[in-house]
Amino acid sequence: MKLFKIIIFNLIFIGGINVTAQTENSSSEIEQITETLMNYIDGTGNGEPEKLRKAFHPDFNLYTVTSEDSLRIRSGEKYVSNVKEGKKSNRIGRIISIDYEKDAAIAKAEIVIPNWRIFTDYFLLLKYEGSWKIVHKSYTWRAYPNNEKND
Repeated sequence: MKLFKIIIFNLIFIGGINVTAQTENSSSEIEQITETLMNYIDGTGNGEPEKLRKAFHPDFNLYTVTSEDSLRIRSGEKYVSNVKEGKKSNRIGRIISIDYEKDAAIAKAEIVIPNWRIFTDYFLLLKYEGSWKIVHKSYTWRAYPNNEKND
């Protein structure tokens, strides 16, 4: 009976160590994913194309549905080239959620452009060569509340 108690105690103790290690690792991964997403948010908001390049995989593309109900695919490089160095915008971004497993993650962000639109961005991120990169962005938008201009 004493041996049984010792084995149970050791299993609980060892299990607790693994859970703690996973929690610490999870926190670190979430922080790294958050940093990548903030490079995107800050890069677009503050006119910092290099931050965008740091966040995006070089083959990254953006996907949305047009008002004609067709798929629109935009080149990530073209998107980055539209961000002018030092030109700040009035975009306000926030991360809504992050979920990951091992080296794959999904995230959701909201980008508000006052008096125009509210964008909802969905990201697919992959971790390779030691860092998280956005490899895919799908997005949609809705009109900013009390906005008469709905284009």
